[in-house]
Amino acid sequence: MFYGLSKFLKKYLPKRLFYRSLLIVAVPIIGLQLIISIVFFDSLWIKTNKGLTRALVGEINTIIDIYNNENEYNKKKLTDLYNQNFNFSIRFLENTKLPDIKVERWFSPMDRTLRRELKSKVNEYWFNTTSYKEVVDLRIKFKDGVLQIFFPKERVQASSVRIFALWITLPAFLLITIAIIFLKNQTRPIVNLAIASEKFGRGEEVEDFRPSGALEIRQAGYEFDKMRKRIIRHLNQRSEMLSGISHDLRTPLTRMKLQLAFIKDKEISKKLSDDITEMEKMLNEYLQFAGLRSAETTETFNISELIKNTIQKYEKIEIATDIEERVFLDGRKNLIQRCLNNLIDNSIKYSSNISISLKKTENSIKITVDDDGPGIPEKERENVFKPFYKIDKSRGDSKSSVGLGLSIASDIIRSHGGSIKLENSPNDGLRVKIFLPL
Repeated sequence: MFYGLSKFLKKYLPKRLFYRSLLIVAVPIIGLQLIISIVFFDSLWIKTNKGLTRALVGEINTIIDIYNNENEYNKKKLTDLYNQNFNFSIRFLENTKLPDIKVERWFSPMDRTLRRELKSKVNEYWFNTTSYKEVVDLRIKFKDGVLQIFFPKERVQASSVRIFALWITLPAFLLITIAIIFLKNQTRPIVNLAIASEKFGRGEEVEDFRPSGALEIRQAGYEFDKMRKRIIRHLNQRSEMLSGISHDLRTPLTRMKLQLAFIKDKEISKKLSDDITEMEKMLNEYLQFAGLRSAETTETFNISELIKNTIQKYEKIEIATDIEERVFLDGRKNLIQRCLNNLIDNSIKYSSNISISLKKTENSIKITVDDDGPGIPEKERENVFKPFYKIDKSRGDSKSSVGLGLSIASDIIRSHGGSIKLENSPNDGLRVKIFLPL
């Protein structure tokens, strides 16, 4: 039962911390104001109105008794006194009937109270509380006519209700406004920390982050900053180490190339030359993989134009395209181009027919690369994204690659907050689907 209730509440509760915190502050304030208003309305305002209305009806009964028992002179005299002291306006309308149209408001406390008190004292009556702003028009069946009485609304309604409503509403709005300002200041450092973490996760430079806010949030910010610097230092050390290894390995490779020229056996010379070329290629791919997190800054660019320009470089290869025009992406242009090159090179290596499409949805950009090659078995589709992983059986040309193409492509897409997925192509080959957030 409680699990179902919790699940129901989670479904409709706000997802953001600011609105949840505001809800925690605002609900008790509004609830307290409602309780105070209900208690006031029930125990004070309604009872006060009931007492005022009961006293008024007693005065009206006195007027009816005067019209029943006194002579004309006394009626005139007493009516004038009521008009003077109680702000009543009384007149007798001979040969007149009560109006047939009822204008009583069922939702009005004043109408309900007045109707309840009159019903117990007067047989036939009619009243109107809406036609006049300050007075109530009351008509009572009396003999062969109607006794019409005008009296102020304040005689049946307490005038303090508006002031009370004002004092109830204004403090509530004031407290909620202060809470909004306070909560905004408290949640802003958390939002900034989340933005900085997201940027760093995408491999972007985090320059303007400064821990702020409450002690716990500031501590989390400092720890994130320390972690960020440690990771950057580690990546720089790795890049420097690989650059050093590259420099050290290129020198003996160059010497070996020179020595090959003195070998008279051409067959042995060619085999050794191919091995050296393969070693150079492997070395270049290692460096490319290690230098993936470059210092390239994020920019807004036309990815439709980038894909078209990339395809045009493969002049001898016919690639079918279905590219939506003028699709813009915030990202690192050179890395996205490297990812596309790796995927196209991979398709060219193992297939003859290639098609590339670009579609824009409400929240993301979808890039699809299809080929008619041998494809990748479903059980191997997660493994091929691992560095240096190769499928020797299905792709026998193992010397042409060191198994970093798809790994680099995957790292580039994920560093942009996207995802990459392998599926069966309609062309009986491999389909690579890329999703990039807008």
